[in-house]
Amino acid sequence: MDNRFSPKNTTVIICCAGMGTRLGIGTTKALIDIEGKPLIIRLLEQLNQYDDIRIVVGFDYERVIKTVQSYRKDIMFVFNYDYKTTGTIESLRRALKCARDIVITLDGDVILNEKDFQYFLQYENECIAVAQNASNEPIFADVINGQVVHLEKYESEGDFQWSGITKISRDKLLEFETERHEYDLLNRFMPLEACIVSLKEVNTQEDYESALSWFKNKLDQ
Repeated sequence: MDNRFSPKNTTVIICCAGMGTRLGIGTTKALIDIEGKPLIIRLLEQLNQYDDIRIVVGFDYERVIKTVQSYRKDIMFVFNYDYKTTGTIESLRRALKCARDIVITLDGDVILNEKDFQYFLQYENECIAVAQNASNEPIFADVINGQVVHLEKYESEGDFQWSGITKISRDKLLEFETERHEYDLLNRFMPLEACIVSLKEVNTQEDYESALSWFKNKLDQ
């Protein structure tokens, strides 16, 4: 019997359409250098077992496509031409067409601990990846008894943050109505199991410097 959560039954969507204005680098954050490689390549290196990967592009799309195709030729690119005025949910909406039963969503601005990410990928249930100290501009995750019960943009009493990494049924993601952000949609389906990972999210220059130091320390261990 096939595993519902196997790579063959999964679509991976990586959202890379944004401008990265808070970082101030003049390009999408997916192209920032992480120890000699673009961030998007670091992500793709950990997704070799998946054959349905869709990258949503917008700002600086030509460079993103060229960079990705230098590593893999089989990636599908989805265009969000309205990236200046829309949120992540619009990028997901465009990428969900004919997606498989299970969808993994990622933002193109996260750097993950490889072992933890593989644990998340092999997790055989719907889940939300949460971390501690991922970013200075986080979305907070309230976790109770191993389950995420709420995601919140503003201050929370919880210790965990969500950085856009989710494994969930395609049909749930298709139920968007007026939500602008993915976390607003996910709140409708709580609780969802929490998968604790180690990662860094890059939103600001301070985040970037912290992520580089964190990644280098991982390599040196």
